[in-house]
Amino acid sequence: MLLDFYGELLTDKQRECCDLHYNEDLSLSEIAEQLGISRQGVWDNIRRAESAMQDIEEKTGLIRRFEETRQTLKKIAAQAEEIEGLTEGRPQEIARGIRREIDRIEEWD
Repeated sequence: MLLDFYGELLTDKQRECCDLHYNEDLSLSEIAEQLGISRQGVWDNIRRAESAMQDIEEKTGLIRRFEETRQTLKKIAAQAEEIEGLTEGRPQEIARGIRREIDRIEEWD
C-alpha cells in the first residue's frame, strides 16, 4: 500500500525498482540486469524508497486513515443491511441506497 499511496513521491529509479520487486515479483538480480545497475544499487534504491514512504506515512497517516475509513464503511454497510431486513417501503429503499453507495465507494480501492 505504501507504493500505491506514495510511489509518485519517489525518484523514478526508486519507483521502478519497487514496482519491479513488489508488483512484478522480480528478484534483485533480475531487476539489476533489466535496469543495468548493480544488485546492491537495486537494494539501496528499494531500502531508501521504503524508508521515505514510511516517513511520509508517519507524518501524514493517510494509509492509517484510509484503513479506518474502510472499516467504518463496512460497519455502516452491515447496519444498513440489518435495517433493510427489518423494514419495508421507504426506509428499506433508503437502507438499500446506502449499501449501494458504500459498494460504489469500495470499488475505488
